[in-house]
Amino acid sequence: MNRFEPKGTPDMTATAAQPATAVGHAFEHGGDIARPGQRRALGWALGVNIALLVAEVIGGIVLGSLALFADAAHLVSDVAGLGIALGALLLTARPVSARHSFGFARAEVMAAQVSALLLVAAGVWILIEAITRMSHPVPVQGAGLAAVATLGLVVNAGSAVVVHRAQGESLNMRASFVHLATDAAGSLAAIIAGLVILGWGWTRADSVASIATAVLVLWTGWGLLRESTHVLMEGTPRGLDPEAVIAAMADVEGVVGVHHLHLWNLASDVPAASAHIVLSGQPTLRQAQRTADDVRATLAEEFALTNITLELEEGPTAAVLASPRTLPE
Repeated sequence: MNRFEPKGTPDMTATAAQPATAVGHAFEHGGDIARPGQRRALGWALGVNIALLVAEVIGGIVLGSLALFADAAHLVSDVAGLGIALGALLLTARPVSARHSFGFARAEVMAAQVSALLLVAAGVWILIEAITRMSHPVPVQGAGLAAVATLGLVVNAGSAVVVHRAQGESLNMRASFVHLATDAAGSLAAIIAGLVILGWGWTRADSVASIATAVLVLWTGWGLLRESTHVLMEGTPRGLDPEAVIAAMADVEGVVGVHHLHLWNLASDVPAASAHIVLSGQPTLRQAQRTADDVRATLAEEFALTNITLELEEGPTAAVLASPRTLPE
């Protein structure tokens, strides 16, 4: 069996195979994930949410509202989540090194998972407190509750819009957006509860609003937790069909087999692939490199895959090693 790709770390492989028609590929993503627009959006959202948190805590104490305390508790997780998300973005901008040859792109996925855990924890706490308050309702000032919640709605909705515009495909930014959007929904529920208390005097509306907020927070938090875990476990990226990728590679002229295909995400929006491709006949090194370049161009055009590592094998091994469409066992 003839291996055309040099061995070594990604950076070493790139040096050996570059510059013209590289078979290997260096994962140099440190500079690619600077994302200054996302940093500005998160910084703005973090600042206004800290101010809102202080206002809601004071309002909850003065008005005796669990809905405001519930929203404030969620805001604590928001502020922590936004801070972690911002820190992760700063970390992903660091360049690759010999110790971290893939860079720090995965930091944003880890931040998203922490944010998801904070959401789930906040949802559980709100739910427990709301159920307890349903059995033992306390007086709540409806007008004050509605007023403070309106401020929260404006701040959270505005922050959610700012973060959403800078979101892209980043799971880290989406986690921050979900935090803010569910907070906006919680503020809306608190406004409705305040109006109900003001109009009909039904103080349990405060607890009902809190339960609705908790359910939404748990649902969104669980979804983010599943998705971030999928990325950290190096699952196949969303929207990529391994069979379709193999078929596209096998259709490239000069390729008679594909096996050991792996698809994963370095970060939520940075997909990567590696595969063994079996070449027809006994090609020269130049011919093998040209075929590899064709495979890479096909994957980039059809699947937007640009972070690709290929190992090339000679044709006589095809019957033993792989059929044209073979996934790992």
